[in-house]
Amino acid sequence: MYKDFFGLRERPFSKTPDPQYLYASSQHREALARLQHGVEEREIILLTGEIGCGKTTLSRALMDALGTTAKVLLLTNPRLTPLELLLSLALRLGIDPPPRQRPDLLAAIERELYALFEQGHIPVLLIDEAHLIPHRDTFEELRLLTNFQLDDGNLLAILLIGQPELRQRLAHPVYEPLRQRIGLQFHLGALSAAETAAYVKHRILCAGGSGALFTASALDALYRVSRGVPRLINQSASLALLEAYGRGVAQVDAEILSEVGRELEGIQGVMPGSCES
Repeated sequence: MYKDFFGLRERPFSKTPDPQYLYASSQHREALARLQHGVEEREIILLTGEIGCGKTTLSRALMDALGTTAKVLLLTNPRLTPLELLLSLALRLGIDPPPRQRPDLLAAIERELYALFEQGHIPVLLIDEAHLIPHRDTFEELRLLTNFQLDDGNLLAILLIGQPELRQRLAHPVYEPLRQRIGLQFHLGALSAAETAAYVKHRILCAGGSGALFTASALDALYRVSRGVPRLINQSASLALLEAYGRGVAQVDAEILSEVGRELEGIQGVMPGSCES
């Protein structure tokens, strides 16, 4: 609707986790480097962050960074029993139909993981929304998957992505065996005011626009409205561009952001102060 008006090639604040729009803040650069190292070492990796902080986008950037060296086995609905987890993993490994008996299923998975190793690929089981895993036994099955080993390391990397309650849950003593096998963990936080401004400019430039679409005062107001949470930044900035387009003005100012803030408060009640993707 407003792309031509603002000279944009595409919408800069889309809700989809497009890795080309990932803003490389210092924490995002560190997180990506740690995740990549963890995958290369075939570790269990834990990535947590508040709602809207960009965890899913970061995971998509990781997939791009790994390229053809990794075979990513993505699970986006982790409400699985232990057997359902193994069946889902088998299907993603191309074992179709998978054996129905657990010993046969595990043997087939191990054979496929070893075949990938011989081909020079790193299989990565990436579980998004891992805080929704319903059973302790499912976490235990994940731990046991790390028993597929060579003399110098695991055959499989596992990346668990979830909200902070995942970290809190795994802190319970019953999860100690799994915790001891987590080789790397990172918590993703909100952006600072300066990073919020840089984030907005980065996304606008990626969309083919001018970095001056928002005034400095508008960017300050945007940070106050969003608290530096990327998802809320996207929502607020998108509404601000629509409002500016409706008014026929080529630049978003603080007054427009104030209007957007009132609109969002009306929709959401109290704006959340935390951040996930």
